[in-house]
Amino acid sequence: MGCLVVKLGSSIVVGEDGEPRRDVLEAVCDQLAALHQAGRQPVVVTSGAIARGMGIRGIPLRPRSVDELQAASAVGQGKLYQVYDELLRVRGVPTAQVLLTFFDMSARTHYVNARQTLHKLLDWQVVPVINENDTTTTDEISFGNNDFLAAQVAILLGAELLVLLTDAGGVYTADPRFNADAQLVSRVDEFEALEGLDIGHATSPLGSGGMRSKVVAAEMATAAGIPAVIASGLARQSILAAADGEPVGTRFQARGGRYSSFKLWLRYAKPTRGRVLVDAGAARALREGGTSLLPVGIVDVAGEFEAGDAVEVAHDGRAVGKGISNYSADELRQVRGLKSDAVREIMPRATEEAVHRDYFVLTS
Repeated sequence: MGCLVVKLGSSIVVGEDGEPRRDVLEAVCDQLAALHQAGRQPVVVTSGAIARGMGIRGIPLRPRSVDELQAASAVGQGKLYQVYDELLRVRGVPTAQVLLTFFDMSARTHYVNARQTLHKLLDWQVVPVINENDTTTTDEISFGNNDFLAAQVAILLGAELLVLLTDAGGVYTADPRFNADAQLVSRVDEFEALEGLDIGHATSPLGSGGMRSKVVAAEMATAAGIPAVIASGLARQSILAAADGEPVGTRFQARGGRYSSFKLWLRYAKPTRGRVLVDAGAARALREGGTSLLPVGIVDVAGEFEAGDAVEVAHDGRAVGKGISNYSADELRQVRGLKSDAVREIMPRATEEAVHRDYFVLTS
């Protein structure tokens, strides 16, 4: 039996005053302890470090600048973990704090190490309490929010279920706060069925997510063969109900096939910073041959981006895929259409691939 990844949003963890919602967290920890005692191996992914830091510092609205976000996280991170550790320890459940970054998921050696560490903690019957290491990440190298991090952790561990807890009861046909006719969508077999629904980006003043990011996280997990549930973290038994397959919130059925966690993250979560237009031969090689993209196949470059940014790769007006560029936009403009020998004459230290196949995913 695999583990269960349970993600708690900031609105569940911390109140508007920046203080931990102990009544909610106690109910959550009761359920986590029950799963632990039953051998179900719960794994916690928690938001709220920034919100907790905001409360301690008396900051009313979520900061916008990276340095303020990182500083607020540094203030709140340890204190937030202490709450989980205390509540679970008195219930006989040992915990460990785990801080992950994008590089822990995208670099192969870091990925394997993170997976081995988490598996060892589970072998020791220790519950990992995971958050993104906000104090060192930036917009360009972050997961975007912890919904995507939770999906990545579920994929990394091969979880049996991903549970995303929010202050809503699940996915609705419209925003129930503003539309009295909104109906709960209890089950999703195909994500196309959600097209046209008013699934917004609205967040709490303390958080960075929203219902749409949770749906995308569920899409990431189900693409890796892992079912997901979006449910209310305020309902006292929602985690146990989801774990037992009972009707609660919105359940997303697993889809066939498993893909690497990095490529799922790249496809669904990493924002694109520009567009690379390729010729027909390069497009065919990428679609059918699983090859890397070389400068010789590039005919034009749109936008401004740096090496390490994600770019859309397109041909004849249609998207082919998405990948991490080894070159900046200006550098690609210098070498587009050139063979490898000519590229090395201009840039002796440049890599051969504009986008390596390991860092590229088809989107068409």
